[in-house]
Amino acid sequence: MAVSLLAREVSDLCLGKPALRSLSVSATVSDALLMLKGSGDNFISVWSCDHSSNAKVGFEDCRCVGKLCMVDVICYLCKEEKLASPSSALTSPVSVLLTKPAGIVRHVERHSSILEVIDLIMEGAQNLVVPIQSSISSRKKLLQKSSFGPTQHNGREFCWLTQEDVIRFLLSSISLFSPIPALSIDSLGIIGTEVLAIEYHDPAYSAVDLISSSLSQQTSVAVVDDDGKLIGEISPYTLSSCDETVAAAITTLSAGDLMAYIDYGGLPEALVQVVKARLKERKFEGMLELLEEFSPSSSSSCSSDEESSSSSPRAPVRSRRYSRQGSYSARMVGRAEAIVCHPRSSLVAVMIQALAHRVNYVWVIEDDYSLAGIVTFSDMLKVFREHLDSLCR
Repeated sequence: MAVSLLAREVSDLCLGKPALRSLSVSATVSDALLMLKGSGDNFISVWSCDHSSNAKVGFEDCRCVGKLCMVDVICYLCKEEKLASPSSALTSPVSVLLTKPAGIVRHVERHSSILEVIDLIMEGAQNLVVPIQSSISSRKKLLQKSSFGPTQHNGREFCWLTQEDVIRFLLSSISLFSPIPALSIDSLGIIGTEVLAIEYHDPAYSAVDLISSSLSQQTSVAVVDDDGKLIGEISPYTLSSCDETVAAAITTLSAGDLMAYIDYGGLPEALVQVVKARLKERKFEGMLELLEEFSPSSSSSCSSDEESSSSSPRAPVRSRRYSRQGSYSARMVGRAEAIVCHPRSSLVAVMIQALAHRVNYVWVIEDDYSLAGIVTFSDMLKVFREHLDSLCR
């Protein structure tokens, strides 16, 4: 069984995966925004070749150089110099959004081994670009330029392979790693204590750099009370379901009010006028116009990804002072509520918890709800990689 696992190739994890939608690095921020809204994908890939050109480009010169999501656009628009004229900011080249560390996106071949993939993730890779068999017919190729469909690169299509895909694959063979999966995350030493956090009453704009960092780390920003107890989170995953006008909320509201915004799926009526007044006070007329164009009343600027109920523990709202009003209408009961576990939780339980909620991390709290740390897929993979090393000896 162990030999069979080690012999598996990347292509085995790519079965049924959709082909990437691609954007040229020469495109603008506005082009990226249009594709994100039109495609329905959380992420789009950015390539160094011009997909709309008929010129012959060698595969070596046509590479995926990064990935983008709505949160990249939102954080970019939250910069003070962009808030005054967001329409001008959207004309900037898309390369201004590609600020994440080098190596986050890596190309791998279909025949690469699972061990090679895990090693790349240990080196910092978040998304692996894997060639797949083309599913585009000749007729569809003719329509490709005017649609948000998958893009071919010199006759090849590609898909994303993520940390989640690798963790899900390892879970299917979890018995091979016994007794490790049954051990607590505390005993395995994989609870990270360096977390990104902001206090409930802090201005949300002070978290912009934290949100950007959490996107790079595939984690989230914890929202804590004065005693360091976890209240909720500001997650790039949930922000990615919003449109660009959420930048107005981030700029003018507190972290707590921003969580209400996320839970509500947009600005509650009570906050709309507050946001507009603060934008006007700070002379951000461009962002005010954008907000009024998209949301003349209190219409939602965030959409729920999927309804789901869960028995997984969550950080509770412990007092009226920190309670949040609004409909809980997204992938979790409260979109700003955090998925949590305890130091004594088993590794396999935390894996299942993260996979069930489609997140790459789980917050770790003590019995009094104080934030103890975070466990990520990357932390888990380190444990499995060490065990696989022992199998290879």
